[in-house]
Amino acid sequence: MEVGSKATGEVGVGSEGALGWGCQQSWSHISTPCSAFQALCTRQKLLAAYGERLVRLSTANTYSYRKVDVPFQEYVERLLQPQDPAALGSDTLYFFGDNNFTEWGSLFQHYVPPPFRIPGTSGAYSFGIAGGSLPIGWDQEIRRWFLYPPDKTPHFHPNETTLAWLQHTYPTLPPEERPLECTIRPGEVLYFPDRWWHATLNLDTSVFISTFLG
Repeated sequence: MEVGSKATGEVGVGSEGALGWGCQQSWSHISTPCSAFQALCTRQKLLAAYGERLVRLSTANTYSYRKVDVPFQEYVERLLQPQDPAALGSDTLYFFGDNNFTEWGSLFQHYVPPPFRIPGTSGAYSFGIAGGSLPIGWDQEIRRWFLYPPDKTPHFHPNETTLAWLQHTYPTLPPEERPLECTIRPGEVLYFPDRWWHATLNLDTSVFISTFLG
């Protein structure tokens, strides 16, 4: 689970599956299937263009202490697998942030951000690709959200993935301790205020961009 105070916004080109929790202001939007950027984010096109490039992977626990550099092709073909509920967050690697915007410039130049703004802020983008909880494809574009208000800290272990929390902790919660929930699909937008706890679970392999606002 993550804790922070920066505002973030995410665009799912597939459906992003962040592992862990956050405590940030955010809006989230899944792009429409016809976007030019999305067309360049298929598995085949990304591997053809960037397969030999090094990417920096982060662990999926609360603080993402460990970083690992691997060729993008190795990440996609060997590490980008359906999530294992038994795997610890510290042993789960995914590609998010730490982007080389020069090497990936030919892709990012096609990105058109959604027409949503928070007055007085500017955005910094982070690009990522994460595995899904189910082996159902690369771009089904379905993402599940769990949210708690700032004064209601969720019960979680910092080294547990969202999928493990959903399977083991969530069923034991009484109704008054369960989170607010929704599922984001193409064309939908989610906004939540500053300092809200949130966790996400993608139901498929995903390509996404987060916008950090400050």
